[in-house]
Amino acid sequence: MSKDKEKEILEEVLEDLEEESAKKAKDAEAEKEEAAEENEAEEAEEETTEADSEDAEEPKEKKGLFGKKEKKDPLKEKIQELQDKYVRQVAEFDNFRKRTDKEKSQMFEQGQANVLEKILPVVDNFERGLAASPEDEQGKAFADGMNMIYKQLMKQLEDLGVTPIEALGQEFDPNLHNAVMQVASEEYESGVVAQELQKGYKFHDTVLRHSMVAVAE
Repeated sequence: MSKDKEKEILEEVLEDLEEESAKKAKDAEAEKEEAAEENEAEEAEEETTEADSEDAEEPKEKKGLFGKKEKKDPLKEKIQELQDKYVRQVAEFDNFRKRTDKEKSQMFEQGQANVLEKILPVVDNFERGLAASPEDEQGKAFADGMNMIYKQLMKQLEDLGVTPIEALGQEFDPNLHNAVMQVASEEYESGVVAQELQKGYKFHDTVLRHSMVAVAE
């Protein structure tokens, strides 16, 4: 969501709050005047009763101080209610904005991963082609050019966050390796990757493609 849209939403919220505050303030003022009139009537009635009986004067004074509940200011209550509502709406909007930004970031990374995953077979074929080139072609202009292109491709993938998964000689890890066979090996202990059949890659901290390996028996 753009900042202009956020500003527009906040301005609409503030306008609604101001209108509701003015309306509530007007209603509260009317209630306050009505309550004041009731208080005046009650005080006049108490004064009449106190004049008729001196003995009841002290208890009635106590009632006026302690027995009668102090009335809250309706206007202050309404203002506090509107302030709480405004704070909650701002907090909810901020949480919504953060959640939306996070979802957009995740969607962007997922899109990157999908594209990079489709490039990996091209990298595999590039490596097979370089490995199969005749020895007498090594060191010539064409072979050197292909090697430079391959290094540039791998550098670009690395800059995007794509890194090869270490497999050969590593202890088998099902989170990184996909074992397709077991082989006898004098060089490696049991449970260690003895052959890498297809190179695996990670995209940042996520496995883009598992390494296809053979594990020593």
